[in-house]
Amino acid sequence: MGAGNLNLLKLCVGAEQVSDLTRWQARQAAMQAAAGRPVEHIHTTRMWPRREAELLDGGSMYWVFRGVILARQRIARLDRVTGEDEVSRCAIVLDREVIKTEMMLRRPFQGWRYLTGVDAPGDLSAAGRQDDDLPAGLSVALADIGLR
Repeated sequence: MGAGNLNLLKLCVGAEQVSDLTRWQARQAAMQAAAGRPVEHIHTTRMWPRREAELLDGGSMYWVFRGVILARQRIARLDRVTGEDEVSRCAIVLDREVIKTEMMLRRPFQGWRYLTGVDAPGDLSAAGRQDDDLPAGLSVALADIGLR
């Protein structure tokens, strides 16, 4: 598995499948490039992870789509940013590559959670890739009956 010993787990709100995330990130990258800014995939959160050093030692952001972990992105760095409201936040800068993972069910939660490498799903190999065009609910139903 390419993930570090400590990772973050985050709901991918508004996305049903991995391709929704990659399309959204591509649109964001195009807007950054058009504005002459460096192209980076950034997820901003209010809370700063206390276990920063562990996350930056090979950790990833694992994305949950409708109750199922389906992908991850390596965490490149954490930047402190201040919003228009003058509140300090954590910008999680992610690697551009989105890596599909084995499916793993997760209950709903708010914010982000730590996920140890031992508890994280494995990466899908190129040969064993699952079709991410299936809605997460259908993927879960197939997994429940042993077909996925």
